[in-house]
Amino acid sequence: MTPRIETLVEKKLIGKRMIMSFADNKTFELWRSFMPRRNEIQNRIGTEFYSVQSFAPDFFNNFDMNATFEKWATVEVTDFDIIPNEMQALTLPGGLYAVFFYKGLPSAAGPTFEYIFKTWLPNSNYVLDNRLHFEILGDKFNKDSVDSEEEIWIPVKQK
Repeated sequence: MTPRIETLVEKKLIGKRMIMSFADNKTFELWRSFMPRRNEIQNRIGTEFYSVQSFAPDFFNNFDMNATFEKWATVEVTDFDIIPNEMQALTLPGGLYAVFFYKGLPSAAGPTFEYIFKTWLPNSNYVLDNRLHFEILGDKFNKDSVDSEEEIWIPVKQK
């Protein structure tokens, strides 16, 4: 699995967020609360959804399934002029990313992430950068399908 390396330009996102851990994963709950309200976002760009994670700088140094992080369910917008109640704005900073294509059940993506962090990254010309991680969930994303497709964006910088 070879990623493409891409420079992302800054994006503006609006959505909902939750604190969770891998041991106490609340992703389903987060998206269940966001999806019925997604059409309240008036200045949306495109049809994709962004699943964004914010990890502490040392999160991956001593990985702990119980360590908490912030996860967002979002869409891209033109501006932050109108933000629906109980939603927040998030700026996705630009920068260098390793972009991996994933096809399969989203709930079965664990081995892909393990490969990225334990095999690809240590053997690449890159190190993890302390920026937001995210997945782009496009038209071919389906949480219940083995044919589901998404892109996994990992923030990197040159070694």
